[in-house]
Amino acid sequence: MSSTPCLRLFGQSARRPVFKPKFFAARRCNSSQVQAQSLPEKNPLAWQEYLTIRGRKRKWELAATIPSILIGFGAGAAYFGAQEIDGSKPIFGFDPLFVYGFATLACGGAGYLVGPIIGSSIWRLTHRRSVALIEARDRQFHQHIVKNRVDPTAQSATNPVPDFYGEKIGSLHQYRQWLRDQSRYKRKAKWLEDENR
Repeated sequence: MSSTPCLRLFGQSARRPVFKPKFFAARRCNSSQVQAQSLPEKNPLAWQEYLTIRGRKRKWELAATIPSILIGFGAGAAYFGAQEIDGSKPIFGFDPLFVYGFATLACGGAGYLVGPIIGSSIWRLTHRRSVALIEARDRQFHQHIVKNRVDPTAQSATNPVPDFYGEKIGSLHQYRQWLRDQSRYKRKAKWLEDENR
């Protein structure tokens, strides 16, 4: 009984005996292995699981941002603190103390910008197996956000745009709340527009 599907696969009749080379069986095993390997691509992550992973990724980025700010600020303070300050020689027309202080803060700001990149890179290295699935879901999620977000041109001080990039979404409940916030913004913007006419 088990040889019948294999024989039908190659167009042979099940009634007459046929010589079956070994590579047919090997090919069948290999094709089932290929199908098993391609299953994750056909079955992408569930949305809830994707949003949970996305939230964890943001935590990695935040965890890398804090030390990178401190390292940048410390490196700037060590470098510019060691410089000689001569008050009689202004830099770009400003007191050197203010320039060096601003440059030290700028080093901390650079650490703030670099931190999420470092955190994301470390996260990718530790989650190599699921990166392709997550990137596919990222593209779909971005399409949902672009499709459902509001037009920011109608924003005002009394009606700010609610989470334009969807960065705070970490669960399906938060996504639904984000959709409600977008529709509330649209209604309020339309009401303010009608009131101004």
